[in-house]
Amino acid sequence: MPDEAAIAASLLAELPPALRERMLADALGVDLPGGSTIYHGEDDPRCILVVSGLIRVMLLAPDGRTVTVRYARAGEMLGVPTIVGGPAAVSAQLVTASRLLLLNVPTIRQLADTEPSVAWMMTREVTRRLYATLDATADNAFGSLRQRVARHLLDLATGEHDGKLIAPVTQQALAEAVGSARPAVARVVAELRDLGLVVTVSRGIAILDAEGLHAQTWSAVSPE
Repeated sequence: MPDEAAIAASLLAELPPALRERMLADALGVDLPGGSTIYHGEDDPRCILVVSGLIRVMLLAPDGRTVTVRYARAGEMLGVPTIVGGPAAVSAQLVTASRLLLLNVPTIRQLADTEPSVAWMMTREVTRRLYATLDATADNAFGSLRQRVARHLLDLATGEHDGKLIAPVTQQALAEAVGSARPAVARVVAELRDLGLVVTVSRGIAILDAEGLHAQTWSAVSPE
């Protein structure tokens, strides 16, 4: 079962079986389309296990601007820091259609207060989120041109057209965004097209494989 595979790939798999069952006893499975927002701004804390799909977590500025700080994939958890520290000024949006397991926050809090293994799991997850934020910064500061282009395309992909995610951007605008020249960016886009990850369309650049494109980013290929 897909849910079981995601659980086995997550930090939940390291809990004793009885505790893991208690964590998941009242979890709710949901299937949502790409573009859905599952957390925004000052929403109440929540905890989510990604079963399938790709989720983008964005930091929100008061003037409406956003910057992506994390991508979450199958087997990863979302929202644990909000359980520990309260609501965060971020938004979580589905880049692709996804299946999620919504865990019961009061249950997690109660177990964290009484079970050291659950508290330690949450500590590890909060630490992972710190490192994920550092990776997002490194993508922009240290990534190769291909890695920066791949991340920026994912940042821009906010809607679908004819079943494809669209990054509504010209190659010139993409070059300006990543700090390079248009011919160099055009070569990178051609390489990504040859890999079957993107295709140029009238509205911009269509993403054919969002998870494959994410695998091209600096944070995806660098050692943890």
